[in-house]
Amino acid sequence: MATTGAALAIIRTLIRVLHREGTDPPMSENQTLGDRLRIARRTRKLSAAQLAQKVAISPSYVQKLESGARKASPSLILALSKALHFGPEVLTGQPYYGEPEAEDGIHAVIPELRRIMLCYDTPDDLEIAPRALPVLASEVDQIAALRRDARYAPMGPLLPPIITELTHVALGGRNGDQATAFWHLARAYRAVNSLAHKMGHHDLSNTALERVRWAAHHSADPLMQFTSGYLVAGAMLRQGAYPSARRKLLALRDELERFQPERSFTDDALAVDGALLLKLAVLEARENNPERANTYLQEAGEVARLAGNRDSLAYEMSFGPTNIRIHEVHSMIDMGDTEQALARLAEWSLVAGREWAPPANTVGERSSHHFIDVASAKLAVNDRAGAFDDLKRARKVAPNHTRFHPSARETVSALLRVSAHPSNELSAFGSWVGITTS
Repeated sequence: MATTGAALAIIRTLIRVLHREGTDPPMSENQTLGDRLRIARRTRKLSAAQLAQKVAISPSYVQKLESGARKASPSLILALSKALHFGPEVLTGQPYYGEPEAEDGIHAVIPELRRIMLCYDTPDDLEIAPRALPVLASEVDQIAALRRDARYAPMGPLLPPIITELTHVALGGRNGDQATAFWHLARAYRAVNSLAHKMGHHDLSNTALERVRWAAHHSADPLMQFTSGYLVAGAMLRQGAYPSARRKLLALRDELERFQPERSFTDDALAVDGALLLKLAVLEARENNPERANTYLQEAGEVARLAGNRDSLAYEMSFGPTNIRIHEVHSMIDMGDTEQALARLAEWSLVAGREWAPPANTVGERSSHHFIDVASAKLAVNDRAGAFDDLKRARKVAPNHTRFHPSARETVSALLRVSAHPSNELSAFGSWVGITTS
């Protein structure tokens, strides 16, 4: 299997070749998912009808995807990439460089993180002794807050030095400190996983997950080990490994039940269990199983009630009533039921003519993801102004996350394409994410 960089290089070389033959536009950062899908399909020497048969859609739907008339859902992107024997990042075009990278420099820390992940059990020598563990823990708390709010640009440079110091304490510190150091090290590795995934460096993301598992195992905290399993299941889901992800999540729930029998769960355990249920709901939505998805959402609601219907940051799960609503809307949009999703937002609103939105204190990664989802749904029902408004809301909440999110880029690209005379504001937004009009 080609690596992310190698696969993208293949596609970009093919774009150049096809351009010389006069069959496709020149390679640029402005390539849309439809452009990349067409190139990938031709690379595999498949007709639109043959590809359509492999993913159980109509040939005209494939043509609409390639022309940009329709926008692919995450589940469809996975199905198409699997049928084409490419990673999903080839169709989404990740990682994105160009103008966004020139301003944020957000990928600059990636080479250092790759080296740190490789040398996880033989860390760099330190010129001075590691700082006290409470000081290191406080810095990890800061990193975790940046991660939850999707502030990846300021978070990235903090990771290599803190991981190095924590590793020294974990491997060579006093017995009383080692387990605690490993616990915080697992959190730091989780931040690496999140940064790498969101920026499109999926191989690094997967390596970071292995490091989370390693550190969690040595932390002597079962809930941290459940958390690492939850993260692995999420990676399986992103790669379209639905049966494996389902088995993983169900096994984790069974194990959690044995860990705290008779459902005498602590609030922390409830947060972990609720997160597992929400991940199961997304999985079933991806497989277009609405009844199962709704069942898991209802179970998550019951778990939230047991926890007092409070939004919690326990184990960084962001579990509670707000996240359940976000996942409910996401699941409906994922299954193509955009009108019902938008109707549900109106139903939840306390003000007539308005729609529900996550409270202001919701973590930025969750809120921005919600607004990006809703923008996609509004575009599907031809509410262009509403779609752009939600993209702007996502940017305000979490600019790093929005700027590098494949769905946000595809939505703004579609808005630019269907606008005969894009407003200056829309054009500027397109330039900000790295898409320019010509």
